[in-house]
Amino acid sequence: MKQTVVIVEDEPDISELISIHLQKNGFRPRCFENGKDFFAYIEKEKPALLILDLMLPDMDGIEICKKIRSHSVISDLPIIMLTARSDETDKILGLELGADDYVTKPFSPKELVARVKAVLRRQLLPGTSKKITVGKNLEIDLEKFEVVLSGKKVDLTITEFKILELLSSKTGWVFPRDKILDHLWGDEKAVIDRTVDVHIRHLREKLGKASGLIKNVRGVGYKLEE
Repeated sequence: MKQTVVIVEDEPDISELISIHLQKNGFRPRCFENGKDFFAYIEKEKPALLILDLMLPDMDGIEICKKIRSHSVISDLPIIMLTARSDETDKILGLELGADDYVTKPFSPKELVARVKAVLRRQLLPGTSKKITVGKNLEIDLEKFEVVLSGKKVDLTITEFKILELLSSKTGWVFPRDKILDHLWGDEKAVIDRTVDVHIRHLREKLGKASGLIKNVRGVGYKLEE
């Protein structure tokens, strides 16, 4: 079954270009020119991934991203932001708001599709049954793609979950930022090191009292330690 990738972009030429390349790669694209129509759509169907333009006529991508991350049903929806600005601050802002990746305009359609595939590959395949327990109250279920803290489910984005999965694979092992980026993006890695720091900060915030399990090794990277 083809995975649905939603494109929220108010420039028809760009939407069409992205759609063509997604179709060629086996995806089913759905296009919307504004946030209102997009939110009406997701009340009925949850797509596999969202490609979101930062600048839109009714509500901007920042507002849409915030609403998605606070939504009870689609809070874990993977998001790739499109931005016409190359400034690092704008890229970090998108990640701060919960985007999984970003692509700067003008972009290569092939690169964008590669990013889509890279983000979706982070989702685990059924049958990889495995549970990891860290400390006394943090459980990571690799089959259900869930994190439970003191009996309560913690809603993480795909990127946050994959980082936690990697860190928990070798408790006490220090993973350099480059290693974490390789785990997330593989050969499609074309992001800045600060990306990892932003996602780690979000992860710590969501873990609350258990945030201390994630240690920062200055100048090297991160580790998960009881």
